[in-house]
Amino acid sequence: MKKQNIIEVIKKYKDSFDPKRIPQKYITETEASIGLKFSAEFKEYLKTFGIAAVNGHELTGISKSKRLNVVDVTISERGYNPSIPMDWYVVEQANIDGIVIWQNKKGEIFQTIPRADPIKLCDSLAEYIEM
Repeated sequence: MKKQNIIEVIKKYKDSFDPKRIPQKYITETEASIGLKFSAEFKEYLKTFGIAAVNGHELTGISKSKRLNVVDVTISERGYNPSIPMDWYVVEQANIDGIVIWQNKKGEIFQTIPRADPIKLCDSLAEYIEM
């Protein structure tokens, strides 16, 4: 199956937030502040949208809102999920039964729930949005 482009996937939904482009400088600073590298796909998403709600998913990003800021949410969730690899970051808090969606620098998407091992859901954020 052809890998989907995150920008094209988000743009085809009408519920997306208005784009707030993020300069590369801020993306690099954000990565440094939580000690990891984002996937190329997540960086492209941040550069183009900054943050988005799409197809029923409220994605983290670079935002003043602590509830949606990838740094604040990732740091908080690491406290609840200490076994999560340090190169994973939160892309969505479902706010249902403690479900959290994570991405690694390769772009793979994982789901965690309390007291269970992470489950790999798919290979990209674009694929996750389309689920």
